[in-house]
Amino acid sequence: MLIRMSKRTGRTLGAGLLATALALAAAQTAGIDPALMAKANAGDAAAQMQVAQAYEKGDQVKRSYPQAAAWYRKAADQGNVQAEILLASCYRDGRGIDRDMEQAAAWYRKAAEQGDVGAQATLGLLYSIGQGVLRSDVNAYYWLALAAAVKGPDQAKYAANRQSMAARLTADEFNAIQAKVTEWLAAHPRTGQDPVEAP
Repeated sequence: MLIRMSKRTGRTLGAGLLATALALAAAQTAGIDPALMAKANAGDAAAQMQVAQAYEKGDQVKRSYPQAAAWYRKAADQGNVQAEILLASCYRDGRGIDRDMEQAAAWYRKAAEQGDVGAQATLGLLYSIGQGVLRSDVNAYYWLALAAAVKGPDQAKYAANRQSMAARLTADEFNAIQAKVTEWLAAHPRTGQDPVEAP
């Protein structure tokens, strides 16, 4: 059955759908401070993180993991390390988006390259088991060595994981990695950084 409508009726219907969509969007964000939403929509990464966390926790808005992941993505695309890690965990766990270990590893790598110790350790473990990346003892040792070079509550655990990878390396691989780790640490000084130790 073919339904014919006038241009006027079509415009009225279109305007009604637009109004409904805008009302739904406003209702979804009603609990979030309008000034915060304006900043987030304008591209402020810190505001985008706050909006993402509000959706993830159901704080002042209805909990929505897809909305949280979308806002984490906006902040992560701007290089926000915390957003990169949280987006990686969304991909890892399939929370709000399809589970995708390659995407998770890619976002952990972005945070690791910016010096996040937890992301470096996670990336090292992903390389050690070949999850989301090709298994590589060399890459696993490299990222775990970077993580183990920083004093903190998990330093001993990172060092133990690094040492378990050392047994799988040749002397040439080990020397090449040590040079690469030393170079990275010199270019990215961090508080509490320990000198690189041989296995």
